[in-house]
Amino acid sequence: MSELSDTFTIRVNIADRYYPLKIKRTDEAKVRNAATKINETVFQYRKVYSDKDAQDFLAMAALQFATKLTDIDDEKSGNAYQEFLQDISQKLDSALKKQ
Repeated sequence: MSELSDTFTIRVNIADRYYPLKIKRTDEAKVRNAATKINETVFQYRKVYSDKDAQDFLAMAALQFATKLTDIDDEKSGNAYQEFLQDISQKLDSALKKQ
């Protein structure tokens, strides 16, 4: 299959504005799901902060998602560190048993 046929253009609605995106066909569901999550978050902020505009809601949504992503990155880093420590501990235990 050629690279050209692997991509296509979709229109995604984010905060009542449409954006044309050229994406891989395999990413369509992921992109549409992400847009839905953004819109749901923006809607929640609209209900709470009626005196703000769409730009403010999008900024708050972006901050919320970036914070979640940072938490996930921190968890992954912590897991890697924990795995490293477990590996060293096992090697030390093994070396001590040999003596």
